[in-house]
Amino acid sequence: MKQILQNRKTGEVEVADVPAPTSQRGRVIVRTRASLISAGTERAAVDLNRKSLLGRALEQPELVKKALVRAREEGLLSTVGVVRAKLEESVALGYSAAGVVSEVGEGVRDIRVGDGVACAGVGYASHAEVLSVPQNLCARIPEGVTFNDAAYATLGAIALQGVRLAQPTLGESVLVVGLGLLGQLTVQLLKANGCRVFGVDLDASRVELARSLGADGACAAEGADAAGKILEWTRGRGADAVLVTAATTSSRPVELAGEASRAKGRVVVVGQVGMEVPRDVYFKRELQLTVSMSYGPGRYDPEYEERGHDYPLAHVRWTEGRNLEAFLELLASGSVNVERLTTHRFPVE
Repeated sequence: MKQILQNRKTGEVEVADVPAPTSQRGRVIVRTRASLISAGTERAAVDLNRKSLLGRALEQPELVKKALVRAREEGLLSTVGVVRAKLEESVALGYSAAGVVSEVGEGVRDIRVGDGVACAGVGYASHAEVLSVPQNLCARIPEGVTFNDAAYATLGAIALQGVRLAQPTLGESVLVVGLGLLGQLTVQLLKANGCRVFGVDLDASRVELARSLGADGACAAEGADAAGKILEWTRGRGADAVLVTAATTSSRPVELAGEASRAKGRVVVVGQVGMEVPRDVYFKRELQLTVSMSYGPGRYDPEYEERGHDYPLAHVRWTEGRNLEAFLELLASGSVNVERLTTHRFPVE
């Protein structure tokens, strides 16, 4: 089968011929119909692997710390060997896809051969012709939703989890900082939740797109007093909640979130941004700051993601898998429009 891979050592991206995955317990085999390129996230991953070793070390200090600990425990030569082996590997790109189930592994619940499913997860929902995906990272596609639209489900689940953490109520004024794919989805989800929504981005075209997709107000983050415009839009009260969906090393989005919030407001960081939090404004307004963990409960838990142990619905209403389902239902009802977010389509060849 064909799959898009990036060589960690050289940084080169290629369409490679690799063996197709085989059936495993707790997984489904999916023949891909569409996979989503999230330009911000995937460009960052590709650019990182193209940097020098020093550049990667500066970008990922936590991995350097792990390597140093390993060197102390297992020796320098052993650690160097492990690092070199990692660099020789190719990494699969992509984390959000949709397709048709062709095989179902032992122990899989509620998914059958022939079902259309949305798939999530780095290393699972890759840009490849055939995927092997754990059952909790799949959700059946409702009638009327295309594979192209369903391929947005992972990103939709990330946006949805951020909205859930913000706990918006009907009529609240909510600010979205960063209007890339994640921000545009967040704007629509908040509108579906009955909120007034204001969007901010550096790109004027994204600002206009947010307006056309339902934002009640929007402005460019540069060249104007963004915090002042937001304050005016909120009738002088400040935003009830702020979702930071930008992607930047700068801490400016977090600073703006504090400046634009009302006293005792909520700030949820969904995107990967600088986290130098200005204590003074957050302290004086007693703001609640939360960092959202990707698709929702279950993320980074191997018992949930890899071994298929679901969380009891009565105790954990919204998991990764159930967030995927909820976003697909919103697509089916027409509450969210992703067609206008798609700018290019590429065959894998």
